[in-house]
Amino acid sequence: MKKGLPLRLFLARLVRGRQRRGAAAADAPVDLGAWGEERAADWLRGNGWKILGRRVRPNRRDELDIVATRRGVLAFVEVKTRADERIARPAAAVNAAKRHALNRAARAFLRQAGAPGLVYRFDIVEVIGRPGAAPPEIRHIENAFPFERRSGP
Repeated sequence: MKKGLPLRLFLARLVRGRQRRGAAAADAPVDLGAWGEERAADWLRGNGWKILGRRVRPNRRDELDIVATRRGVLAFVEVKTRADERIARPAAAVNAAKRHALNRAARAFLRQAGAPGLVYRFDIVEVIGRPGAAPPEIRHIENAFPFERRSGP
C-alpha cells in the first residue's frame, strides 16, 4: 500500500481499476444475474456496507461480484440470483470449485491491496425474484465459507 494514502481511498482506487468494463445496451433483455447483483448491492448499502467495487477482476480468470466493507470487515460477496427456489437455494450453487475460485480471487485482491488491516470473509447474498415482479427476497449469509488453508511454500 502506498504510504500516506488512507486505507479506504487506496482500496477504492484498487477496485476501480479492476472492474469489468462495458455496459449492456439499454434495450437488451435484463440479465437476471446483473439484476440480482444490483439488488444485492442496494440491500448491502441500505444495511451500512460501503461498496468498494462490483464485478472486480483481480486476475485474468476470476471475478468477485461485490467487494464491500463495514466496521473493519472486508467482505468478498458472491451473489446468487434465482427466479424461485423450486430446485434448491441459490447458495447451493457455490460449490467447492466456485469456493476455490473465490479464494484465489480474494488472495489476488489482498496481494494487490497489500493485505490491509481488516478482517476478511466470504459472504453470499441470495436474491430470489425477477425483474418486474414483486420485490425480491434477499438473504445475506455472513461468513458463508472459510478461506482455504494453503499448503506448501
